[in-house]
Amino acid sequence: MKGLIFGMMTALMFSGLEVAKDVHGKVVAVIDGNTFQVRDQDKRIHKILLTGIDCPELEQEYGQEARKFLEKMILHKDVTIYDKGKDRFGNPLVEVKIKGVKDPRIELLKEGLAWPDEKNTRTDLEYLRESAQLRGKGLWKQSNPTPPWVYRREQTLSTRKNS
Repeated sequence: MKGLIFGMMTALMFSGLEVAKDVHGKVVAVIDGNTFQVRDQDKRIHKILLTGIDCPELEQEYGQEARKFLEKMILHKDVTIYDKGKDRFGNPLVEVKIKGVKDPRIELLKEGLAWPDEKNTRTDLEYLRESAQLRGKGLWKQSNPTPPWVYRREQTLSTRKNS
């Protein structure tokens, strides 16, 4: 029993080390404005969420636009992903660089196609959102756009009521 527990703990420690390293790969699919899949050098597919931002859901206004914008920017491109932890579902949260320079989160915010995260908002990302809002870019053409975290909560409540 002790051997089994030790083996499991060792596996968890080493799997954490493996996740924490930078990964180089090619983007093979874009799921939505801040979620995509990368194939690494070992041909493994990773589902990736950009950390620090949240894009409209696909059913929301500008959700499809955010997905298309990200797709145009990164699909079939070589990227480096920098691990920043995991979301509540276990998906890696990452920062991404295209050709070691371009950060898609910044571009999505500049175009008014994302919000900074609801929690732990970084001032540099909030500044980009405010700038897009002042210029009436993307979703900021609307007078009062619904943030995706509010939309998801509303959908959850609606589903519970109808159950």
